[in-house]
Amino acid sequence: MESEKIGVGVGVFLEKEGKVLLGRRHKDPEKADSELSGEGTWTLPGGGMRYKETPEETACREVKEETDIDVREEDLVKVSATDDRTEDAHFITIGFYCDEFEGEAKVMEPDEIVEWKWFDKNDLPSPLFKPSEKLIKKVKKGVKLL
Repeated sequence: MESEKIGVGVGVFLEKEGKVLLGRRHKDPEKADSELSGEGTWTLPGGGMRYKETPEETACREVKEETDIDVREEDLVKVSATDDRTEDAHFITIGFYCDEFEGEAKVMEPDEIVEWKWFDKNDLPSPLFKPSEKLIKKVKKGVKLL
């Protein structure tokens, strides 16, 4: 029997002038690169942790790799964590909130994310990637500490 494992990653709610940055995942499941079947959905920047990396280090690295935006660890606020499962995957996502960063969003991984857009927090696109949707709801409720 194959051993089961839990994946761990981060999602980062970047806010600018009342808007949140979301990326649209590729419609092709092979390119969308998610064990949680997120093809065609809108997602927060983020991704999987590496061995010996802190959640904050992961958040800064993933935002930079995906968007070319620079985030400093000291500007991140832990928001929440989600526990998401499908028939084939189990993933814990640590959510962060950040409203201080530098740079403009660029598509850095076009095979995975086809575009980045800023959306009003109260007028979000659909469908949202489930872990991102859960984290966004927490931030909208005003929960900014884990």
